[in-house]
Amino acid sequence: MELIDAIQSRRSHKVFDESHKLTPSEIDKLMKLAILSPTAFNIQHWRFVIITDQKLRQQIRKVSWDQSQVTDASLLIVLTGDLMAWNKDPKRYWKNAPEKVQDYLIPAIFDYYHGKPQVQRDEVMRSCGMAAMNLMLAAKDLGYDSCPMDGFDFEQVSKLLELPEDHIPAMFVAIGKSKQEPWPRPGQLTLEEIVKYNHF
Repeated sequence: MELIDAIQSRRSHKVFDESHKLTPSEIDKLMKLAILSPTAFNIQHWRFVIITDQKLRQQIRKVSWDQSQVTDASLLIVLTGDLMAWNKDPKRYWKNAPEKVQDYLIPAIFDYYHGKPQVQRDEVMRSCGMAAMNLMLAAKDLGYDSCPMDGFDFEQVSKLLELPEDHIPAMFVAIGKSKQEPWPRPGQLTLEEIVKYNHF
């Protein structure tokens, strides 16, 4: 599928065929494409939690407004982020770069994030959002449907996944075979309303 076609045809599907399973090779391909998503300073803060335990899926569904995608989609990925990734051996993010680049960027990483919890959180959310889009477009290319999700209790999901204290959940991406067509696009705003040039 062409990229533009994938963008135009991607929709948020709510009802999935619970009998369908993705193959391990398909999941591997999706994840290899997901980690090509951009991140600031190449920190790669995202941590992808693939939920294969059906009991755990049921528990997550209970704290996710009882949304059926959580249990019925072929694949449920919880995108989480490491808030402190910037301070965990940052040299590894630039190990293949020229020494001059490393000498400049590695201290810059510390200066940008140190003592700025809101920046740390914002960066995780931005990075997870871009990775989620990669996942959904890659799924579309493979012939699958998807649904991005953030309707869940973040604290309860963190507990269920036993996330480390310096990690936070950002969103879910459910992937599988849809059982019904999505609603018509409910109300797309015009370019005139949402695109500005130079200033408001």
